[in-house]
Amino acid sequence: MRLDGNLIYLTGTGNEIEGHAMYQPSAFREDRIEVQHALIRAHPLGLLITAGPAGLLANPFPFLLDPEGSEKGTLRLHIARANPQWRELEAVEECLVVFQGPQDYVTPSWYATKRETGKVVPTWNYATVHAWGRPRIMNDEVWLRRQIEDLTRSRESRRAEPWQVDDAPADFVTAQMRAIVGVEIVISRIEGKWKMSQNRPEADRSGVVAGFREAGEAGEEIAGLIAERGGLLK
Repeated sequence: MRLDGNLIYLTGTGNEIEGHAMYQPSAFREDRIEVQHALIRAHPLGLLITAGPAGLLANPFPFLLDPEGSEKGTLRLHIARANPQWRELEAVEECLVVFQGPQDYVTPSWYATKRETGKVVPTWNYATVHAWGRPRIMNDEVWLRRQIEDLTRSRESRRAEPWQVDDAPADFVTAQMRAIVGVEIVISRIEGKWKMSQNRPEADRSGVVAGFREAGEAGEEIAGLIAERGGLLK
């Protein structure tokens, strides 16, 4: 790696990359793969990013994660044939998927430091997982059927009367399947980042937790993460 002004050049051969691709202050790093996988399952709409012949492309897709599919897990999705990004996946050696977890604005008014010195600024708290891997296009009818059934089941199972793929006419489902392609991405590299006020003094972290909890249910998830990551759980 070499620096040139504000630009960072990554040097190496093949897929060799020095360091980490995501800015990672040590306080925010999350390397436990079970925690990374849990965020993907809880927030499965990922942003698929490719840099192929057409340049940079990004589209959101719902993903399934098979934790046993490879050492770091395998991602599965399907794409409309009308979407040109699947052709890009055929042409690239690696793609990136970004999963965004809980996130929200943090006002400095919640900090005890504001009352003490006034030397505070706003920030944003968030949890995210970035996963890299080599994509593989899947046109197998059995694979596609399993994909749409598994994805449907993953969202419908919580309903009192879950909808199933077989509820639709068979010829209609067959026609719909002809309009999609499947994709598998064996994860070769995965990074997690939980920026949850860990770099603030304890009094400031407590103020942020209290501030989010004042918002009620909408702020409870991120408040819990800040308390957990900041050692405020009793």
